[in-house]
Amino acid sequence: MRPVIIGAGRGSRLGPETRDIPKTLVAVMGRPMLEWILEALASAGFQRHDVVFVCGYAEDVVRQRYPEFTYVRNTDWQNNNILLSLLCAREHLADGFVSTYADIVYDGDIVKRLVEAPEDIVLGCDTHWRRRYVSRSEHPETDAEKLIADGRQVLELSRHVASERASGEFIGVMKATPAGARELVSAFDRAAAEYRGREFREGRSFEKAYLIDLLEHMLRAGSRMHREDTPGGYMEIDTQEDLALAEGWWRERP
Repeated sequence: MRPVIIGAGRGSRLGPETRDIPKTLVAVMGRPMLEWILEALASAGFQRHDVVFVCGYAEDVVRQRYPEFTYVRNTDWQNNNILLSLLCAREHLADGFVSTYADIVYDGDIVKRLVEAPEDIVLGCDTHWRRRYVSRSEHPETDAEKLIADGRQVLELSRHVASERASGEFIGVMKATPAGARELVSAFDRAAAEYRGREFREGRSFEKAYLIDLLEHMLRAGSRMHREDTPGGYMEIDTQEDLALAEGWWRERP
């Protein structure tokens, strides 16, 4: 099992912060988000040489700083999104993987519990997610990747889930065993054959799909997924406003 960091995008909403570096290298609380992610992955026993990094924008900067990574290029990062970016690394998924967005900060304990969970596909879930949206004016709750669960089993995953119904927010970190990886890659290939060049989910084309779009598509087709919770040990850094709020969010997490 290897960790896959999906880091191809620029993060244009961070403005000048990403003029010369990709979003994941923007400093949060004194160090790049990527360093926070590597520390969290280490909590589950992953070493830096285990990392598969999906690169795109300003890839040379990351390659120079982290020569120990295995790199996969998303050559069309400007025209696609997280889902296609992850599947650029498909040759590294077969033995199981932990995938993570690159613009987030989270506690390492959630990675450890994801890896230890017995199920084939397990999603990290922040159960105290709404506190971070109180002061966010540029990223409303309606943008949150919310999930509904019955106990540990995930039933629905969508930005359209009403906040009052949500069990939590998907944190962008998931685990798939080898069986789970086969299921996900097969679902991707079937969806690509049917939807490539067309609308896939929620008004987005297949090329612009998020990871949650495929996961929800799989749920509707009968796939079983489960969750592991963190009570506030997660935050996404999407805008300059988020950068200003990050230290307070982290300090005041439950």
